Formats: sequence, C-alpha cells, structure tokens
Amino acid sequence: QLVESGGGTVRPGDSLRLSCAPSERPFYREDVAWFREAPGKEREFVAQRRRDGHLYYGDAVKGRFTMSRDSPKNTMYLQMNNLTPEDTAVYYCAAGTVILSRTRDATGYAYWGRGTLVTVSQ
Repeated sequence: QLVESGGGTVRPGDSLRLSCAPSERPFYREDVAWFREAPGKEREFVAQRRRDGHLYYGDAVKGRFTMSRDSPKNTMYLQMNNLTPEDTAVYYCAAGTVILSRTRDATGYAYWGRGTLVTVSQ
C-alpha cells in the first residue's frame, strides 16, 4: 500500500531524496515515518511526520535528514544530506495512527512499503 522510490548508490557526502506514496489512503489521515534496516541490524527509526505536522528524527540522522510532505501530490519525502557509509540500509516508509509514545516503535505502524536500497560507498 506504500511505494518507496529514490534509492541508489552514492558516495560519502552526497545527497539523496527518497519518496513515499500511498496507493490508497491519503497521507493527511496518517502518521508517516521512515525506518531503515542495515544488514545484520534491527530496523531503526529514522523520522516521522505526524498528522498535526510535528516532526521527529532519530539521533543518528538529526541535522542531516529532513522529512517533508507534498500535499497536492500526496507524497512524503526524506531528504538525506551528507550521507555516510553508516547510512547504508534498506529504507522503508510506514504509516498508521500511532500514539506519540510509540513513534519510534516499528510495530506501531499498520502499513509498510517494500523498501528502497540506499548504498553509500566510495
């Protein structure tokens, strides 16, 4: 029900913008988040935009990543700047009605995309 795009292979210091669009539900009704999963690691919270517009970021990406919404296009974006090899992961878009205390908990989201791979390498 969610479709991510924009992944690819970049060099350290480069930027990428990921997109997430729902196939059915309009985003204004949902809390939408990005998670990532690196090989051999647990799924990690990256960012969330709540229905009321508040934004939350994981400590590892704060100051480098920015989440935004294009309402007419019903699309969420994750702008990623100053990428490092530690950012290499599959990035997933997730949505649902999420209580604030579970913002960083992947199990709190009802809808997921299949992910898009981001590789940061020399």
